[in-house]
Amino acid sequence: MFNFDIVAGGTVREILRTRRHEVLDLVGRTYRLHEAGRTVNPDSYFLRFPEKPDSRIIALPAFLGPESGVAGIKWIASFPKNTESGTPRASAVLILNDYATGYPVACLEAAAISSARTAASAAVAASALRPEGHRGKTIAVVGAGVIARTICDYLHAADCLPETYLVHDLHEPSGQALAEHLRTTQRLPVSFTTDLAEALAADTVVFATTALQPYVTTPFRPGQLVLHISLRDLAPDVVLRAQNILDDVDHCLKADTSPHLAEQATGSRDFVTGTLAGVLNGDVTLDAGRPVVFSPFGLGVLDLAVGAFVLEQARQDGTAVAIPDFFGETRRW
Repeated sequence: MFNFDIVAGGTVREILRTRRHEVLDLVGRTYRLHEAGRTVNPDSYFLRFPEKPDSRIIALPAFLGPESGVAGIKWIASFPKNTESGTPRASAVLILNDYATGYPVACLEAAAISSARTAASAAVAASALRPEGHRGKTIAVVGAGVIARTICDYLHAADCLPETYLVHDLHEPSGQALAEHLRTTQRLPVSFTTDLAEALAADTVVFATTALQPYVTTPFRPGQLVLHISLRDLAPDVVLRAQNILDDVDHCLKADTSPHLAEQATGSRDFVTGTLAGVLNGDVTLDAGRPVVFSPFGLGVLDLAVGAFVLEQARQDGTAVAIPDFFGETRRW
């Protein structure tokens, strides 16, 4: 009754690497579940450091609903200066709790889970918001870290295959590394560019940066799709001149994200077109004469859904590590 398992990072990554199609389907279903009001997804909680304003550790509690019986919390650190020494920016753990007793049942390495659910949400959006597909198009990726690489892997799994890729990063070695990854894994033409304007002119633009404030001030043109995964790249005017699809309106309009800045500038949420689940459900109609921007704040329910899936697979594979007697006392008397 009081089992507790550890799922290490190597196991998590291998499970996710071989099951991307299942993760895509799971993320889409979880968005719909959340839209229907069958989940609990409180505000994220930010631990900030006065002497490290670019760094933070975030707690994302969530509950997938009584049917799943899964609650839990992701505790994820973002320290951008890690990249200067070749260390990934983000590290995380995910704790899963049993709904019946409240007891924790597992701890999973969650940086891979976090990047997978983020990438899957981008790929689900890329499919839903450009239903005619991406063939014959150019996809530009702005920011070339782990999240960007994972997004590209999931775009491939979702059959969002362009004619060419364009990669832009202020750190050229990182950009060239992503370009080589794409050449190797997708066998498509890839170019690296130092010119941000060239990247911003692509048919589909993916933002996966660590930007703390907007730097893109030129509006996008009709027909462009923007996957604004890093959330703080676009100036308010750019947001206001586009159709805006969010994952959750209340969650995204906070913490000085670009959509939040647009709300502050106008005093209104009228610029929000709808949610991704609304698009998936057929409740949101888009105007082909305007650009589309998808801005996902990132929902803890997605981490729970992917984490619970990984735990189930690890237990079936025998790769979860059981910790006997993890709880020192399991009886009241």
